[in-house]
Parts: sequence; structure tokens; C-alpha cells
Amino acid sequence: MPVWFKRQLRRAYYQKDRYQIRLLNQCWFFYNKKNTALKESQNP
Repeated sequence: MPVWFKRQLRRAYYQKDRYQIRLLNQCWFFYNKKNTALKESQNP
């Protein structure tokens, strides 16, 4: 997980910003899913 992303997530939790937490969570899972699929398609 990138450092800048961790910082944003930590700030959102600290400020109890539910909207931001949900948004970052969705972004992370989308990125992770896409990245995993990309790696699997590159390795036969």
C-alpha cells in the first residue's frame, strides 16, 4: 500500500470521515483487484 494512501486513510479514520473511509476503501479494493488480475495475466 503506498505511503500517501496510508496517510489519507489514517487521516480519514482520525477525523471519523465515513464518506472518505468508504471512498478510499473502494479505491483500494478496485486497485488491488485490477493489479492482481494484471499480474496473473502476465505470468502464465
